[in-house]
Amino acid sequence: MSQETLTGTNLSELREEYDKKVNETLPNMAQDSDGWPIHLNHCFGRVVLDNTFEDEWYDHVDGRPAYENLSEKELHKAIDIADIMIEEGKPTVKKLNKNSLRWRDKL
Repeated sequence: MSQETLTGTNLSELREEYDKKVNETLPNMAQDSDGWPIHLNHCFGRVVLDNTFEDEWYDHVDGRPAYENLSEKELHKAIDIADIMIEEGKPTVKKLNKNSLRWRDKL
């Protein structure tokens, strides 16, 4: 069953798009490429969501899995970030991962 906003945006489709990019596309790209700083789907989820909020995402999302609890605007931003990572590859993944680690005081 799909879930739509009052304006007709299909949130279920946005969630599926996010899920595919974070759990399949990006990890597959990382395995096929050399030297990516992250390879696992949960790491890509962390990086995408932290960069969506420009902070540790746990402080901004109630409920798990996170992508099922994002607003339409947040889902669009997260998908845009994943798309940039897919298009630009390793340099952008490294930069966004560093952002995430800095917000988590891991650098």
